[in-house]
Amino acid sequence: MDPLHITEFGSERYLDKINRPQTSATQPSSTVAPPSQFLLPLRGAHHPEAEDAATTKRSEKKGFLSFRKFHAKAPSSSNSLDHGERRFSATEPLPRQSTSFDRQFHCLPPELQVEIIASLPLSDILNLRLASRSLHALISLNEAPIARHHLDHHVPVYAKRLYPPPSPSALNFHYLCGIWHRLHVAAKLSYLMCEWISRELFLRNTEEKKRAFAPQRERMRRRLIPLLFTIFHFFETFRDLHLKYLAQNDGKGLLKEPYTINPIEAQIMSLYDDRTLLRVHEVFPLVISSFCRRLRPPSYVGRVERSIRGYMRDKPPDEVHVAILCIGGLREVERIWEVKGYNTRRAAVDNWYNSITRDTAEQEPKKRRGMLGLKRKKSSFTIGKNPLGDAVAVAANARISGDVGMTTRDPMSNLVFNTSLSTGRPMGPLDRDQLKLLLSDLPILQKIFLETAEALILERKIVERASDIKRNAQIFTDLICEDGFEEEDQWWYGTIAPESVRPNLEAIEEDVLE
Repeated sequence: MDPLHITEFGSERYLDKINRPQTSATQPSSTVAPPSQFLLPLRGAHHPEAEDAATTKRSEKKGFLSFRKFHAKAPSSSNSLDHGERRFSATEPLPRQSTSFDRQFHCLPPELQVEIIASLPLSDILNLRLASRSLHALISLNEAPIARHHLDHHVPVYAKRLYPPPSPSALNFHYLCGIWHRLHVAAKLSYLMCEWISRELFLRNTEEKKRAFAPQRERMRRRLIPLLFTIFHFFETFRDLHLKYLAQNDGKGLLKEPYTINPIEAQIMSLYDDRTLLRVHEVFPLVISSFCRRLRPPSYVGRVERSIRGYMRDKPPDEVHVAILCIGGLREVERIWEVKGYNTRRAAVDNWYNSITRDTAEQEPKKRRGMLGLKRKKSSFTIGKNPLGDAVAVAANARISGDVGMTTRDPMSNLVFNTSLSTGRPMGPLDRDQLKLLLSDLPILQKIFLETAEALILERKIVERASDIKRNAQIFTDLICEDGFEEEDQWWYGTIAPESVRPNLEAIEEDVLE
């Protein structure tokens, strides 16, 4: 006969044990632990014995007091078990004290906090500064190690060649966000160009054709990003050097001086190696022609069709294209490219060009006059009603005018405005005097970059003859072909660059740094 503690599943003894009432006398104390008398202070967690006592108590009491909620209390010391019997069983979970993540994070040493923050994306780090003053101060005081981490892990090699990083002590968010902004513009413009080229030039209009052409479009996009980044660098440096040249020569530009090679363009191209200069020179006509065709009417059949479709505006003149490229840069090209509808796009071009050409007097709003030329009397009801708005306006005016004494009175203004990001984005807006100087000395559209680059390519002997430079159909073949793709990735991005450095096709978000 088997021992009593060994019972076969489903046997008669097993059924008897299930139907037998479980009492303390039948359960041996050595094998089964006594039920725990510890009650957690949680709503709804009651002990069975306490529920029976509560039912008895409610039956004795009547009236309004009988509807009160019963809270289980711990048994007194006389009825409780001794210290040895109040241990937790093996299956009962131990109570844990939950601590919030912010307290755990602030308990860490500052070095670990900076290391955790540096592993976040750059946009999250910038948004994290708005959470509290302590986080704003922590991130602002540790810009150098955070920027160094992103520079080593998330910035491609070609960006470091064109924009060498400063010394480790001078490295800040302005340099890092400037690189991020240029990469974003190059990636977004490359995506827009590839969509337009595959639809208009390769005639991939249906979904089936787009799906079959997807690998070629992806290779073309990957190859265009470093080249567009270099073109961004060219126009940005060209604008700065052109302004310095005009200031040194009392406003006399290059249009009134004879030259065979543009000295400003030659100075910029001296920063490019042979391979970069040749590839950018081959792709530059494609970038300019695609942007110019984006600003033309989509149909040239005749006036009747253009009038029916509403395409009444002609393409803008060449000086407008040159102003967009040399003053606005590729960021303005990308902004205009994204505007949908030809008439809306042409209106955006006209509005931007009028904003940089009209005089300051025309920009001032006209004063409203009453009937018969009489002025309206201003109401003084709102004066002094919003002291917070007045303080903000005074602080903003003091920051714009450079009044340091006014801003130093408010510590919050120093915490927010006195950062490295307050200097603005690359190729930001210019003042009125600089715009007048540049507009009077803009080059011809057909001579930007091409003549100087071809002369330097032949001078450096990168190619033997000018006919060896690839053009038109050869450029498209090189952009979509699969040969040499890995070798080009190593040249542009580096041999040990992580995958995060490679551009992402699926997520091209808006630039939040502006």
